[in-house]
Amino acid sequence: MEGSLDAPTRHVIPWRDEAWYDEAALDDELRRVFDICHGCRRCFNLCDSFPILFDAIDESPNEEVADLSAGQLKAVVDACTLCDMCFMTKCPYVPPHQFDLDFPHLMLRYRAVENRKGQTSLADRELARMDRNGKLGSALSGAANWATRVGNPVTRPLMQAALGIDSRAHLPPFEATPLTNQAPAIIPAPNPDAPGFGRKVVLYAGCHDNFNDGTPGRAAMQVLAHNGVQVRIEHPDCCGMPKFENGNLAHVADAATRISAFFAPLVAEGWDIVPLTTSCALMLKFEWPLLEPENDDVARLSKATSDVSEYIVRLAREVGLAPVASLPATIGVHFACHARAQNMGPKAMEMLRLIPEAKPVLTERCSGHGGKWGIFEQNFDRAIKIGKPTARAVAKAKPDIVVSECPLAGPHLRQVMEASGTVPPERIGHPIEVLARAYEL
Repeated sequence: MEGSLDAPTRHVIPWRDEAWYDEAALDDELRRVFDICHGCRRCFNLCDSFPILFDAIDESPNEEVADLSAGQLKAVVDACTLCDMCFMTKCPYVPPHQFDLDFPHLMLRYRAVENRKGQTSLADRELARMDRNGKLGSALSGAANWATRVGNPVTRPLMQAALGIDSRAHLPPFEATPLTNQAPAIIPAPNPDAPGFGRKVVLYAGCHDNFNDGTPGRAAMQVLAHNGVQVRIEHPDCCGMPKFENGNLAHVADAATRISAFFAPLVAEGWDIVPLTTSCALMLKFEWPLLEPENDDVARLSKATSDVSEYIVRLAREVGLAPVASLPATIGVHFACHARAQNMGPKAMEMLRLIPEAKPVLTERCSGHGGKWGIFEQNFDRAIKIGKPTARAVAKAKPDIVVSECPLAGPHLRQVMEASGTVPPERIGHPIEVLARAYEL
């Protein structure tokens, strides 16, 4: 009965089906899946959901899932960050295996039931309004960055008391000018003699790229243009990942419909769509088609979408890259969970190996941040704990540069290093920034 010999598949998420929200059926499915996990325990070291589950079972009267209370089941769900690593890397019982186990999407179902009942916390709901928050934060960047700065003795304790956001947690600062407003001034004209001339890429700026840190976007634009690729950058709206984490699937499906319709004419004209953030790429490639399986725009967008590192590697394979200067440096590469969940391999490593004399060293562990999960008071210490083995593994290679494909993982790993007594690098940015540096862009 061990793992299937076929490739893993995922079912369409039946979020419009009333039966999917039946609480008795959900409880039965939680206990069925948790009993299988109890008998396997391969995921004990992935995140705290599994130790919480296994400890609860071990301490129960009969050491059975049937003994667990509803509160104990909820504790397992609340510890899940929807990183997808159990499904992608450990579980032998995912579909098409007859056990039909998809732990992350079961956690999603639980949160969708909570969301429908109005039980999603105020802080989770408001933080998930990414576009509104980004526009306000950029417009008021001076005041917003002062208020959210770690160590602010006035505002951070108030935020912790009112919203449960841990006063020690790093919050991304805002750029005064969104990336899409900077773009016309910084996209150079394509070089007709470069290998990628004739190709067209739309960089989809996620909320963090557009409002908080445009550095990876500027680097990607410059690298692509240097290689002859025609580039434009767009931010039609948030991909919906934070609302997905909340189980607010109707809003995510609405975003998928609107954004895929926005990109549809560009896809038809032959533009490749390249999200700047791995979470956005995961949504466009995989999660949106599971929410809107009948939407042709969503399906075509999924096929046209590539992660940044994935696109550069494919460009190099198909037409080559403009000559890259040597960069004799050891590069610690954090392989972000939502990059791993795209099932494309460590494309950041492949991209960095294109730089002469560069020595990228891969770390395949979760940073512990988990979207907005890691900033909350009840989760922050756990997020640091999960990130410590990752930080140790990154530091072991004594890297000159550290990068992560996740824009939230980088600053969090810096905090983990500081908490562990390690001097962190000044910045943990995106791997595309290193390639731009090698090009002297």
